[in-house]
Amino acid sequence: MVLNVWEMEKIEERKLTLLKDVWGYTTFRTDQSKIIDNVLAGQDTLVIMPTGGGKSLCFQLPALLFSGLTVVVSPLIALMNDQVQALKISGVKVATIHSNLSASELAKVESELIRGEIKLLYISPERINSSGFSAFLQRLNVNLFAIDEAHCVSVWGNDFRPDYVLLNKIRDQFSLVPFIALTATADDATQKDICNQLHLKAPTTFVSSFERKNITTEARPAEQKFKQIVEFLLKVQNQSGIIYCLSRKETEKMSLKLRQNGFNCDFYHAGMEPDDRKRVQQEFQDDKLQFICATIAFGMGIDKSNIRWIIHHAMPKNLEGYYQEIGRAGRDGTPAKALLFYSWGDYVMLKKFIDDSPATETFKAVQYAKLDRMWEFASANECRTNLVLNYFGEFRSEPCMHCDNCISPPKSIDATVTAQKALSAVIRCNEKVGLNLLIEILRGSYRAEVREGGYDQIKTFGQGKDITFINWKIYITQLINQGYLRIDYTDHFKLKTTPLTKSVLFEGKKVRLVDLTYTDLVVEKEKPKQKTLLLEDELIKRLKEWRSDLARQKQVPAYVIFSDKVFENIAHAKPTNMADLLNIEGIGKVKMEQYGKDILAIIQGFLTSQDIVKNVKGQTYLETLQYYKEGLTPAEIAKKRDMSETTIYSHFAYLYTKDEPIDLSKYISSAEVNLVEKAWQKAGQEMALAAIAEHLTEPMEFHKIRLSLAVIVKKIKKGKE
Repeated sequence: MVLNVWEMEKIEERKLTLLKDVWGYTTFRTDQSKIIDNVLAGQDTLVIMPTGGGKSLCFQLPALLFSGLTVVVSPLIALMNDQVQALKISGVKVATIHSNLSASELAKVESELIRGEIKLLYISPERINSSGFSAFLQRLNVNLFAIDEAHCVSVWGNDFRPDYVLLNKIRDQFSLVPFIALTATADDATQKDICNQLHLKAPTTFVSSFERKNITTEARPAEQKFKQIVEFLLKVQNQSGIIYCLSRKETEKMSLKLRQNGFNCDFYHAGMEPDDRKRVQQEFQDDKLQFICATIAFGMGIDKSNIRWIIHHAMPKNLEGYYQEIGRAGRDGTPAKALLFYSWGDYVMLKKFIDDSPATETFKAVQYAKLDRMWEFASANECRTNLVLNYFGEFRSEPCMHCDNCISPPKSIDATVTAQKALSAVIRCNEKVGLNLLIEILRGSYRAEVREGGYDQIKTFGQGKDITFINWKIYITQLINQGYLRIDYTDHFKLKTTPLTKSVLFEGKKVRLVDLTYTDLVVEKEKPKQKTLLLEDELIKRLKEWRSDLARQKQVPAYVIFSDKVFENIAHAKPTNMADLLNIEGIGKVKMEQYGKDILAIIQGFLTSQDIVKNVKGQTYLETLQYYKEGLTPAEIAKKRDMSETTIYSHFAYLYTKDEPIDLSKYISSAEVNLVEKAWQKAGQEMALAAIAEHLTEPMEFHKIRLSLAVIVKKIKKGKE
């Protein structure tokens, strides 16, 4: 199952070839290549990578390099279907097994699996754990198991599912087959639990940055929410999005009010009839609905790349859930917005949910602490991104510049001395105290807990008595949010130092904390778009209309064919020939063969209809090509364009090398091409026409030499492919 020596020698070349041919990209994102190498080496792997960061590629690409089958465990049918459709369109042999398959469809998939015709099999945890299925898998040549949404295996995660825990039985039965577990959000405790629960063998863990630079995050107090939401929706116009609500009733109420205000939306929650849920999800996937009002039941199954915004109508219960939910926007890397509304009422309601749950006290304690961190995020006055990064163990203090507090920062004060007192106290207490007890120590309290721990004897005892208890709580929370301290959830929520702590205590690092006596609101004004960007928008609109028609024909979501990001790349570059179009990131060989001519026809038609578009690369060749397609001769084209006939022939040569449908046999014979090729070889493969002419055995017009060279160059290029 592990690649042999010869295959390993070719691995980099084969990885990059597949990356371009199937997915249309020329470079890997951070850690993707290393993760793939680890998988190919047969090692167990844990991948923590934000939504939209390219997790799927980490098991899909190895699957195409392995000789046998890769089994992908995924929690939702919708998520499986999206990935299967996208892979099929890119030419990959893939199948899925779930409860919606008929008996004949299931039999067909099983037959294809037995014959070894399938490279990737997507399956639910319930199905793979079902009686007898592991025996069926034993009959197949399984090379890799991929466990997607792996946080579902852990009670520390934000979406625990008992069926995921049973996957360790599959791990034990296929002890020689590597496993890769992947999730978007998992703190240190969850990561360790995933490895333990799945029985991973000495796994290599890859944690990508949790920062989502393309998402602008904002949190607002929940005052006049509906009015603010309507104002927000008017700004995002027809962009796709999701409004997350805490209750089923709220999704229906919000959807109704927004529809009455003229918005194209619907609601979604787990209490709906299955057919209604399926209809709403399909209409959203197909862009028939602009947005939906949903509970978190509308979650992991969303692989829609053109979601541009997320609104949280109320505060989520933890940062893991929040960050996973906003990650459903901007999956294609283009700019997106996340707006969170919060209130103390949300906090009280969520706390009551925990109070009333049948969970153990230990589990409840964890959930309370996570809720507190969510509240701190919502009400924070410093960089929100850093708060999230620090929560997940990626400590940083520099501003992100894509959250509201960085874009319009609240007034701050130099609080280095205050920070040093708190950090020093944590160290002098041997990192054995929680937030409230630390404040008691700093304020000089003689409570029994302080005296029994001997904390009244440390140097920093009472050094912060001039600061009120509540202000200390705010300051220390800011220090946690900025990454100078952390809460250890696995050790009774005690405060611990971080790699940034010593920079404040010993290296002169200055700390600024928010002055809560100052408030200001800066409203960002939208700038009018330049004419160039408006034209790009028009080209994107035409491409989307073509994509929508094609999606309806194929009965797949539009973004599965091409993402909005690919269309943005096309609109910016405006490629006018096949070769340049293939260089666009996101266009692979398979899709190029299927759709390249259609896309070029749209681009070429757009450019020739826009007098304002000037100096586009290849514009002059494009005009010549249009006349050629109309059947004009080189002489007629030259007259139309007020150019020499020689220039028109040079255009033909260029277009031919760029894979445009130019028939050069009308203007040169194969015998003439052979003569030029011999002369070209004698001239040391010199491309100058005069140098080649000197080695010809008989005189030939320069434009014929140029056309012959185009044939020769293209023939050599094809031979190398």
